[in-house]
Amino acid sequence: MKADLHSYLKGGRDTLLWKLDGLSEYDVRRPLTRTATNLLGLVKHAAAMEVLYFGVVFGRPFEEELPYVGDGAEPNADMWASADETREEIVALYRRAIAHADTTIEALTLDEVGRVPWWGDAAVTLHHVLVHVVAETQRHAGHADIVRELIDGAVGLLSENDNLPPADESWWREHRQRVEQAALDASKRSN
Repeated sequence: MKADLHSYLKGGRDTLLWKLDGLSEYDVRRPLTRTATNLLGLVKHAAAMEVLYFGVVFGRPFEEELPYVGDGAEPNADMWASADETREEIVALYRRAIAHADTTIEALTLDEVGRVPWWGDAAVTLHHVLVHVVAETQRHAGHADIVRELIDGAVGLLSENDNLPPADESWWREHRQRVEQAALDASKRSN
């Protein structure tokens, strides 16, 4: 069971990282939603999640402090990259956070208990934390998929497996138009 959960976590991590591939500095930072969701910010946030849930929760401190999380941090500072923070630094931080998390996951049993200070000091098991972080990472991988599609049309689960039906660009245009027409037709019925 632990290996299965860890595998899904690794898949979400891989997706988040490959969504950065081939994009300009502007595009990896570009806010494409009202709440400023952006690709590099999602990776930065995921690094913080790994450090907090697999480090702090189980009393396994990370090698460096993350000034953008915790008491006194600017709200949402973990969800975007300043101009001074490079893509390489954030990706390297994420890789270090992953290595730290993997060490914790490998060292502990699923029934090992930790405490989550930001959940009112709740006692949780590694199993609970793994499920939570898998869900969060996969959720953010989905955000990244949509943001990347908005940037340049690239979609899919992984670079080598888009997980989409085989279709050419004309099929997708027609499919999108069919979905748009269904939305228009439905809206006319409800008015």
